[in-house]
Amino acid sequence: MGQKVSPIGFRTGITLGWQSTWFAPKANYGDYLVEDQKIRKYVDNRFNRRMPKGAVAKTEIIRTRNEVKVTLHSARPGVVIGPRGGEVDKLREELEELTGRKISVNVIEIKDPELNSNLVAEAIAEQLGKRASFRRTMKQYCESAMQAGAKGVKIICAGRLGGSEMSRKETQKLGSIPLHTLDANVDYAVATSRTTYGAIGIKVWIYKGKFGEEIVQSPHRRRRPPRRMGPPGRAGGRTKGALTQASRTVAAPTVAAAPEVDVPPVKPNEDVTSEAKES
Repeated sequence: MGQKVSPIGFRTGITLGWQSTWFAPKANYGDYLVEDQKIRKYVDNRFNRRMPKGAVAKTEIIRTRNEVKVTLHSARPGVVIGPRGGEVDKLREELEELTGRKISVNVIEIKDPELNSNLVAEAIAEQLGKRASFRRTMKQYCESAMQAGAKGVKIICAGRLGGSEMSRKETQKLGSIPLHTLDANVDYAVATSRTTYGAIGIKVWIYKGKFGEEIVQSPHRRRRPPRRMGPPGRAGGRTKGALTQASRTVAAPTVAAAPEVDVPPVKPNEDVTSEAKES
């Protein structure tokens, strides 16, 4: 049996921070935990399950003695904020009514949605719900993440893919995914696509490099490096002698003509040896 651990939980407290930051006594710990889950579920239903979608990937909660600070990470902050901040004010009032506490809401923009595993998984789930080809969709999002600067992507879809009678699992992978390296920034998310044939589970891993290394996107496409000449005698390298030999085979050198020499004609029935003796 494989013992697999979530990459997010594996790195939480070491290289990643907690998504909920607060301290509570033993009597209130369970209430706060359920309250956090209610806030996250309400935000997800409000901005990710209705149109227009706000593409909220992560909800961070920080509790102080007097209030609860909710930070939303969204790829479409304009939809979440609304005209003149009307949606944020409405959301704050609804969360205060839900929890009975004073709440402040902050919105942070996600600059690279192609590198966020939650957004990629939800986008694939939405495409599969629209009866799109799962192979083409998985390959498309893998390539878009690699073009955005990711060093590795892995996507797994499991379920009745394509409406088949027997469920199966399909995997698409590009680059490397170092799951056991704690210093590696691996983003992981799970999403579910509710289709007419049944539920299809989507798992996404995106390796962005090590923590502290920023992903630099080049405006131009990366060119292929020129082919280097190998040292003499090594297999695979074209040496200078090989080039000169190739040039000789292509263009053969001209051979100089031999000088003409006067040779007396020899008669067919003449005795050559007798003339030599007489001379």
